[in-house]
Amino acid sequence: MPGPLDGIRVVELGFWVAAPSCAAILRDWGAEVTKIEPPNGDPFRGLFASALGSAVSVNPPFEVDNRGKRSVALNLDTEEGRRIARQLIDRADVVVTNLRPRALDDLGLDYETLAKDNPRLVYAQITGYGPDGANRDRAAYDIGAFWSVAGVAAALTPEGAAIPQQRGGMGDHMTGMGAAGAVSAALFAREKSGKGQRVSVSLVRMGVYMMSWDVSLALRLKVPIKAYDRFHALNPIINSFQAGASAPQKDGSSAETEQAGRWFWLLLLQADRHWPDLLRAIEREDLLEDERFADITVRREHTPELVAELDEVFARKTREEWGEIFDRENVWWAPVNSINDVIDDPVMHEAGVFQDVEGPDGPVPFVTTPADFDATPVGPQGLSPELGQHTEEVLQELGYDWEQIIPLKEKGAIP
Repeated sequence: MPGPLDGIRVVELGFWVAAPSCAAILRDWGAEVTKIEPPNGDPFRGLFASALGSAVSVNPPFEVDNRGKRSVALNLDTEEGRRIARQLIDRADVVVTNLRPRALDDLGLDYETLAKDNPRLVYAQITGYGPDGANRDRAAYDIGAFWSVAGVAAALTPEGAAIPQQRGGMGDHMTGMGAAGAVSAALFAREKSGKGQRVSVSLVRMGVYMMSWDVSLALRLKVPIKAYDRFHALNPIINSFQAGASAPQKDGSSAETEQAGRWFWLLLLQADRHWPDLLRAIEREDLLEDERFADITVRREHTPELVAELDEVFARKTREEWGEIFDRENVWWAPVNSINDVIDDPVMHEAGVFQDVEGPDGPVPFVTTPADFDATPVGPQGLSPELGQHTEEVLQELGYDWEQIIPLKEKGAIP
């Protein structure tokens, strides 16, 4: 059954992650996506191999954000290449781009120019700092605009600690998902008005929105916002703890070598409600009489002491043992999974996190888009394309014959 965006044509003018991830989501949701690349390709195609320092036959990060698309290689420095791009866009419903605004202006691929010929066009413009201000062309990446400038990194760094490293694509994928929602809303508005519009999403806005609880506290109450560690949590029992190691076996090995000392989070947000349940589970009901921990107000003042008490208790059993006890005693908790744990966790498979796509050498597993549609099922629609794989095919759809295609190659408009 087709996805909810079946029949929608998308042209992607994007590099790296933010715009390609938006277009990939739209493709998962049923749209047809044509990715316009330069003759040497989206630079993200080669980044993975260079980061590893060796040649590899696959690029999983690139595949996540480009699956199911068609690739058309065009030299936009040529008039012929730009003409083909405009022909594709003239018949499109959506353009998704994260090229810098000045580059789009220079190429004649800005919204104002394109909308003259295609007034129904929805033009999704993803930038670091917004498409119209003084910083419209400032280099960003998500590690700049989202992680650094928007306050995310600092909010996760306790005083004196080194700033943690952002994992690849965190801000880009959030921004791509937000842009996909904006595109869908603009398409809905077009159904009523008959007109398209430009929608803009920036990495810095997405980062500040993600941190909006802290930012709103600073805005409204004028209070300083500081990062804290687990010994200074505002609620010491919505916090992370480390379980103990398993006992060695008779042969000296451990049955839970990889599970030893695993971390978990207590999820006891309603601190006074859950406090008795926790103490019952850990057999420390004596702490109910401890004035330092009488309620959340004083407990917060004595977080270091309480965390130390709980650390000593939790070191006595493995995470598996604590998990059984917590479930039995209605203590809310969650394991801290590694990425490899995620892959093996049955909860992920039940939730539909993964889906296989048939490839030439067998099924290829993908992480799915985090939204389901009961009446119009969605999911990855194919593997990522080779560079320029569909150039001639798309040109023929536009009405070009081989007598017209060959001169385009000779002029360098297409590879």
